[in-house]
Amino acid sequence: MNRRHAWLALVCLLTVVQVLPAVAQTAADNVVIPRKVLFGNPERTSPRISPDGARLAYLAPDSKGVLNVWVRSVGKTDDEVVTSDKKRGIRSFLWQFDSQHVLYIQDRDGDENWHLYQTDLKTKMTRDLTPFEGIQAQVAEYFQQFPDTILAALNVRDRRFHDVYRINLKTGAVEMEAENPGDVAGWTADNNLRVRGAQATTPDGGTIIRVRGDEKSPWRELMKWGPDETLGGVFAFSPDNRSLWVGTSVGANATQLLEVDVDTGKTKVVAGDPQYDVDDVMINNKTHALEGVSFIRSKPQWALLDKSVAADFEVLSKVRDGVVSVVGRDRDDKNWVVRYVSDRAPVYFYSYDRASKKATLLFSNQPKLEGYKLAAMEPISFKARDGMEIYGYLTLPVGVEPKNLPMVMWVHGGPWARDVWGLSSYAQWFANRGYAVLQVNFRGSTGYGKKYLNAGDREWGGTMHTDLLDGKEWAVKRGVVNADKVCIMGGSYGGYATLVGVTFTPDAFACGVDIVGPSNLNTLLKTIPPYWATIKAVFDKRMGTGEEFLNSRSPLFKADRIKAPLLIGQGANDPRVNKAESDQIVAAMKKNHKPVEYIVFPDEGHGFARPENREAFNAAAETFLAKTLGGRVQPPTEQEAKLLEQVTQK
Repeated sequence: MNRRHAWLALVCLLTVVQVLPAVAQTAADNVVIPRKVLFGNPERTSPRISPDGARLAYLAPDSKGVLNVWVRSVGKTDDEVVTSDKKRGIRSFLWQFDSQHVLYIQDRDGDENWHLYQTDLKTKMTRDLTPFEGIQAQVAEYFQQFPDTILAALNVRDRRFHDVYRINLKTGAVEMEAENPGDVAGWTADNNLRVRGAQATTPDGGTIIRVRGDEKSPWRELMKWGPDETLGGVFAFSPDNRSLWVGTSVGANATQLLEVDVDTGKTKVVAGDPQYDVDDVMINNKTHALEGVSFIRSKPQWALLDKSVAADFEVLSKVRDGVVSVVGRDRDDKNWVVRYVSDRAPVYFYSYDRASKKATLLFSNQPKLEGYKLAAMEPISFKARDGMEIYGYLTLPVGVEPKNLPMVMWVHGGPWARDVWGLSSYAQWFANRGYAVLQVNFRGSTGYGKKYLNAGDREWGGTMHTDLLDGKEWAVKRGVVNADKVCIMGGSYGGYATLVGVTFTPDAFACGVDIVGPSNLNTLLKTIPPYWATIKAVFDKRMGTGEEFLNSRSPLFKADRIKAPLLIGQGANDPRVNKAESDQIVAAMKKNHKPVEYIVFPDEGHGFARPENREAFNAAAETFLAKTLGGRVQPPTEQEAKLLEQVTQK
């Protein structure tokens, strides 16, 4: 488990064709990819081999189109669905180390009050291991050496704070293991499954790493760094439990991986890059040894530290193109499940026998995409107006001269996140409809070191926005894009960026599509989930404070300046960006007689998890974009049109 990203996961962000004359494509490439292929459920995905190596579990739609866990024997086709989620679909799961159960988390209609569930493969019976109303469960740690015990972080005692509980997977007994003193955002267990590490947030947004000798010993400070460092933290304990592997930018520009002696505090650099942050680590399930470290440069890359694993990756690199990663192993580490990610193909999964060095294709997640010619995602960079180098990706339509094209600027959420090279359903969708697609990792995005991150402090609606404008200008000057045919679109922070685009710079964009974006930063902070209390200081540091300042960066107060048509999508149960954020700017626009379309899904939260909702909103967005930009349109299906009629606010 990667504790370092735990709090970031909370902040961040799920036919007949009409061809319009504004976009010309060659006959060979003139094939519209249906939205259902791009945004529907994967046919099969997330395969995991059982600890005993006998079975494979994966996610796939059941007979009613809901994602559930399926299991089959290795080398056979005796597939059967074992879970029975009825509505939202299961999106992540674990094998229990007895190989007889699977574990998964699920919330209710997007409220993010996830519970931890256990399903017996033999009886198909499922039980809630965290049956407490209104709480949120997070998996803290689970090791194969302790198959009957899992550690979970639960905010049962106080909704603001996650304490750690030890759950007996046989009896269901729940017992507190560590109590949160009020500042801990993440916990780490040693390899004996004892909670001995804690990552806390200081009042100024910095970080404290605490450790203790055992469950009965007092906590003490091991490391501390200020708010200007990157968003690092603890990855794991070393195999002997004497050191912690910690990601931090202290003494460097970008996050390095350090080995820190728990007793003395002495540090040793394990891996690092002058520009790019350490992103993740590969740790052996059986030995707890560190095998590799990943960086996301223009493309994700692994730095392999274990010679035997490096030899395996050398073999795997020749199987097919793409970025390789290990996504599952059996108990003895003899058999792997590996994943290949590229920008112009679905995600492929293979089984890999380490002894024979043989890889066998399992499946791709979206095999129907294999019948289409997909667009390349090109890593790019440009100079911002203040001279700062800004990075991102450009995707261009296949078979179209890259000249004077309409463009969609697709803005990532977070904002403390980044776009990554690989298959993007949204980039492929826009490109297939005839649009250039620009994804800008504006300043404040993560992955590029602390100078890049800190340059975004207090710059919501400031230079984080002008980076987007400079990206547009870069594409226009290259001759690729028509300056009058650019739409801005995104979710979460990307939705906020959309609202900023059409209010702060009303002449810059031809239209905007805002998905669950905040419109008033003051009301946003007043309605964040209670369990964000431990990271509120990070918001204050990065976003800024003071009612007057935050109002000055809030699109709501400039709604009267909007000229471009706007489409807004919202989940009624969103715990991060409350529905009122969209309600209030829609009300302001209607008061000022500004054009707006507003769609609210009653069974969604922060983004649209249910494929029928996702496809319906994208059908509306596709029609909306075409009206302004002139791209190709796949008209809404009868089912999409019916749903849109129900959820569009009049």
